[in-house]
Amino acid sequence: MLVFIASYFFPLPGCQLLINSRTWELLSWEKVESGSVSEGNNLLVMPNKAQVKVIAIYCDEDKARRAGPGENLRIRLSGVEEEDILSGFVLSSVVVQFMRMVDIKLENRVKVPSVSEFVAQLQILELLDNAIFTAGYKAVLHIHAVVEECEIVELMQQIDPKTKKPMKKKVLFVKNGAVVVCRVQVNNLICIEKFSDFPQLGRFTLRTEGKTVAVGKVTDLSS
Repeated sequence: MLVFIASYFFPLPGCQLLINSRTWELLSWEKVESGSVSEGNNLLVMPNKAQVKVIAIYCDEDKARRAGPGENLRIRLSGVEEEDILSGFVLSSVVVQFMRMVDIKLENRVKVPSVSEFVAQLQILELLDNAIFTAGYKAVLHIHAVVEECEIVELMQQIDPKTKKPMKKKVLFVKNGAVVVCRVQVNNLICIEKFSDFPQLGRFTLRTEGKTVAVGKVTDLSS
């Protein structure tokens, strides 16, 4: 049995939480229009898809049977051990038949995506030692509670700073100040979202030797 402190959004009829098992401290919460989490809910720990059950819910030290969006929660789970959860793992609702009946698009939103590769738009800030940014560039990715080594595997397009539109010429490398669309790869599955769908899980920074060299947003997911 595991006790953790976390809070995230609970969109009807599912639920997602951001977990930090290193500090067990509240990370963030997002207020939404509807939804809740209740005692007895069956959930998935993503990305490892471990099934867990909500045994107890506490809101501001008071035990509750149900909690809604925007509340700071402490939740007791069964079915998982502390060593099975890493910083940045996400609790996600199990597939709900009702979602298929309401809207087929919602079926894909039941659980948060877990990927090892994604497309992003990056703003290059200041590379170390006037380095160039090209395919093969390696850095440390910081996205919500996830910290992972990553590699730029492809530069896809450079964005014109004046028109904000993709430039036609093929991009081989970029320097400080450039905006570029690229493909990013990590070694392990991570839970992220497109920035347009959920900004808190879709914005990130790239760091090298402890210095932020780029900021970015996820624009597309690769399974």
